Amino acid sequence: MATFVRKMRRLGAVDRSLLAHMRKYRSEIPKLSPHDVNQILRANEFTKDFSGGSVRYFDSNQLASNSPMEDARTEANCLYTSGLLVGVFDGHGGSACAQVSSKRILRYIAGSLINPTDLRRLLDDNAKSFSFLQCHNDRLEFVPEIRDIYEESFSKFAGDLLRRKGSTSVEQVMEQAVLRLDGDMSREAIENTSVRTLAVAMSGAVACVAHVDGCHLHVAGVGDCGAVLGSMNDTTGQWTARKLTTEHNAQNVGEVRRILAQHPPNERDTVIRVDRLLGQLAPLRALGDFRYKWPRDTLEKVAAPQYGEATVPPHYHTPPYLTAQPEIKYHRLEPRDKFLVLATDGLWDCLTPLQVVRLVGEHMNGKTFLQPLELPNRDIRLGELSQMLAHRKTGIPKKPMDKNSATHLIRNALGGTDYGIEHSKISHILSLPPDVVRLFRDDITVTVVYFDSEYLQSTLL
Repeated sequence: MATFVRKMRRLGAVDRSLLAHMRKYRSEIPKLSPHDVNQILRANEFTKDFSGGSVRYFDSNQLASNSPMEDARTEANCLYTSGLLVGVFDGHGGSACAQVSSKRILRYIAGSLINPTDLRRLLDDNAKSFSFLQCHNDRLEFVPEIRDIYEESFSKFAGDLLRRKGSTSVEQVMEQAVLRLDGDMSREAIENTSVRTLAVAMSGAVACVAHVDGCHLHVAGVGDCGAVLGSMNDTTGQWTARKLTTEHNAQNVGEVRRILAQHPPNERDTVIRVDRLLGQLAPLRALGDFRYKWPRDTLEKVAAPQYGEATVPPHYHTPPYLTAQPEIKYHRLEPRDKFLVLATDGLWDCLTPLQVVRLVGEHMNGKTFLQPLELPNRDIRLGELSQMLAHRKTGIPKKPMDKNSATHLIRNALGGTDYGIEHSKISHILSLPPDVVRLFRDDITVTVVYFDSEYLQSTLL
């Protein structure tokens, strides 16, 4: 309730009768049992193990607030390079842009990383966009109508890749892939106007995508999804959190200055109002959202017949006001780097980066106690066995409730207190009906990628 009140006050929208109704409603909600809570939290868990590289495994999970959920996630191995791609996407104005972007962006990146000779050979063999990836936990399938449009766009993109000259860095690949996909979604909606293409174009998504290849980590951020690297000091054992993304919103002074500099001085008071782009959109960079990018006449011709005159935002004089330009950050992984957390702002609204890193670190240490005690494959003395049992006894209280670290983070985000998880708190949050829950929390999507310290150590030799 306190979080809700603070958010509403920031928006200048506190209504005492509404708050009184919410307090009354809270006391009347039936409580969920611990079993019910676990069933809800663990419904979308996913874990994938790897061997022979810098990534040991990843945990992922999602918890919906919107119906349908507007978050999306994606994970895949590149089939013709050695990289792993993972991403989280936070949609707004509907789920279409987030769902489509999450499925297509990895294909654009994976295709761009292949050398031209191999790419030409694959295309000559009629390779499709999905041929470049081994996806994990992929449950979305495009209908034939829209799939054919997307394949045509990818074919044109691949042709352009074959004509590029000189070498291209991973940073350039990720930047160009994001911008090209955004441009393709715009063109597709204009040239193939339909309910589906317009749904993608009029909705939007912020995103965070990471590419891991050996000791090389690249993270692309658009909007306010976040990526945090968890590292441990070898001497003190303390955890440190390093942010690898920047929030593109009105709290970012540099971002506000960038946008104001791109428009005439007489629009200074209208470009960003009440901390939103044109008084409407919170993120200041995003995929899709072409109602803030297209010229006015394009909006009136393409979108207004379907969505009405309100499609054109107020004070819309010098578009584009919005960009999908990603910020790319590089980090060379070291043995002290233990994991990477990617999450939508539903998590970061509740937990700080350092809290997240410490929670995952504690989960790493406590997770060993979820497994049965394994004795060494040799004769051991009674004293050694006694020490092992004593160590296990002292560690049992540290045992986490969840095997999946993404679930562990979501549980703490919703029910964490200074004294541990409060069941009544998380039960209340999970009991809220769809028409109310959005006032209290956002969709949450989390992916935790764990690194192999021994492999990273070998890269230093």
